[in-house]
Amino acid sequence: MEQKLSSENNQLSSENILGLLPHRYPFALVDKVIEHIPGERAVAVKNVTINEPQFQGHFPERPLMPGVLIVESMAQVGGIIVTQMPNLPRGLFVFAGINNVKFRKPVVPGDQLIISCELLSIKRKRFGKVKGEAHVNGQLVCAGELMFSLVD
Repeated sequence: MEQKLSSENNQLSSENILGLLPHRYPFALVDKVIEHIPGERAVAVKNVTINEPQFQGHFPERPLMPGVLIVESMAQVGGIIVTQMPNLPRGLFVFAGINNVKFRKPVVPGDQLIISCELLSIKRKRFGKVKGEAHVNGQLVCAGELMFSLVD
């Protein structure tokens, strides 16, 4: 399904994102794409709210967004880049690995993650690598490289 970007700064709405990625509640972790250069990079927003199910147990007295969900948010932004590349086969690209991921600051309800991903490489039209960063209020909270693979 071909998705059309809005004319304003190549943005994607939450409805557009649902048309590109297979993730659904409670695992749809990208609210809006605010910048997109097809095949190169994407910048997206993830609004962190106290209503998310992970905060019931992580942690009831001091809610913190789990690092794995921050990384998954970055992977979903990377997935938007990969799914929009015209020369790649259609299919399910899955998260296949991470390198050099570091967590710098905690992310809490009320924060807005600004996630930037840049395509580093595509190999044999089946494997991709992106560099991802997540910021809150201009401060880096997480960064690393994420790999994707096309599932047969």
